[in-house]
Amino acid sequence: MAKSFRPSTRETNILSKIESSKEHARRNAIKGIKDCIEPLSNSVAMKLVENNLVETTNKNSLEEQIQRCLDRLTHAEDFDIDYQTAPVRNVVQHPHIVSLYLTAFVVEHLVNHKDVVDIYGSDEDIYFCINHQVIKHLSSKKE
Repeated sequence: MAKSFRPSTRETNILSKIESSKEHARRNAIKGIKDCIEPLSNSVAMKLVENNLVETTNKNSLEEQIQRCLDRLTHAEDFDIDYQTAPVRNVVQHPHIVSLYLTAFVVEHLVNHKDVVDIYGSDEDIYFCINHQVIKHLSSKKE
């Protein structure tokens, strides 16, 4: 006979607090984009080009596309965010939601843009390049 698992009140409270803190961090990260959307999109576009991960004929167009993506993220529902990030959800163990959303955008949508010649590197390379800029801009916003 299988043992039924009934978590104690204490275990339930701890699990609830962990989930609440994850959701709180996710919401704060998405809200934080509004304050630094322009410099973030500029630095992400610049680093993708500098690191030879994206080859483009027009860097300004690339920056505009990333800025629109970030703007969509700030207005998106949770389901839409989860749907967009599903293809790259397992790229790293504990992904930053903004970096994951931008990575999914670059890999899935930006590759088809008229000004993008090609996208190089693995999903992980693109994620880490984007994540470095996201962390830099969102952490400087807190100070």
